[in-house]
Amino acid sequence: MPADRRWDVVETPIGPLTLEAGPRGLAALHFPESAPTLDPALRDPEALAEAARQLREHFAGERDAFDLELDLEGTPLQRAVWERLRRIPYGETITYAGLAGELGRPLAARAVGAAVGRTPVPIIVPCHRVVGSDGSLTGYGGGLERKRTLLDLEQS
Repeated sequence: MPADRRWDVVETPIGPLTLEAGPRGLAALHFPESAPTLDPALRDPEALAEAARQLREHFAGERDAFDLELDLEGTPLQRAVWERLRRIPYGETITYAGLAGELGRPLAARAVGAAVGRTPVPIIVPCHRVVGSDGSLTGYGGGLERKRTLLDLEQS
């Protein structure tokens, strides 16, 4: 974690999520099993209060889109994928191949899938909305059970 990142933990129905703030906005969201060890002196609930509020609203079914400044670092392809993911409507899904096609890279579904898998702020950037070509749930950093829970939340 860069030295300038503040962090906090927000309790959610899918477990405690660790949030990190960079200088320009939310920079990372970690599921419990992948949360890094962080300096207690850098815990700053105030810096992440808005992100925590919006996540709580999302899980309560009161928010279907996030309005947060993000501080994401990635390759040009990753950034393009993450931006496109943010435009998948709430409650809808897209396939990896469909996403690659929309990005003008129809033969790069695997590279696009790798970029989806490296989303630094899952849920906020809804990578859980990407499914296999047959509609099946495929890999998710938070586990397929969480992916199913997130999709079910959006269907209710």
